[in-house]
Amino acid sequence: MGVDPGSLRTGYGVVDLKGNVVTAVAWGVIRLDDGEPFPDRLLRIHTELSRLILLYKPEEAAVEKVFLAKNASSALKLGQARGAAIVTCRANGLSVFEYSAKEIKLSATGYGAASKEQVAGMVARLLGLHGPVPPDATDALAMAFCRAVTREYPEKPY
Repeated sequence: MGVDPGSLRTGYGVVDLKGNVVTAVAWGVIRLDDGEPFPDRLLRIHTELSRLILLYKPEEAAVEKVFLAKNASSALKLGQARGAAIVTCRANGLSVFEYSAKEIKLSATGYGAASKEQVAGMVARLLGLHGPVPPDATDALAMAFCRAVTREYPEKPY
């Protein structure tokens, strides 16, 4: 499962790995209300991700490593949403792996500096997706795909 946490939208993507074939199982976006108190948004991230984990039963989760944001307030909110997602995954028994944006882009496109559009297009092709996929869900699928194709390499999960 890939999780792209955010304070207003949290993307998720679940993939299945059989042999060396990766297929998309589910994807979507947990949309949060800007008018809702922030602690309640964090609780919704926890509740919805827990529901998805129970439904799809992934074994592992992948999230993007922390990056620096220009706006301190946004960075703090992102960090809290990320923390809620990581704790939810761990509380539900999933190992959590972190990947940098460069690692995620490299696994999907072969180019660590690919644009978001290039990653989205390649993830759609690699997973056989047709039709529009929301950007947050595409990012989450890219994280899940990255974990699926790098499982052979030793990593230290949370």
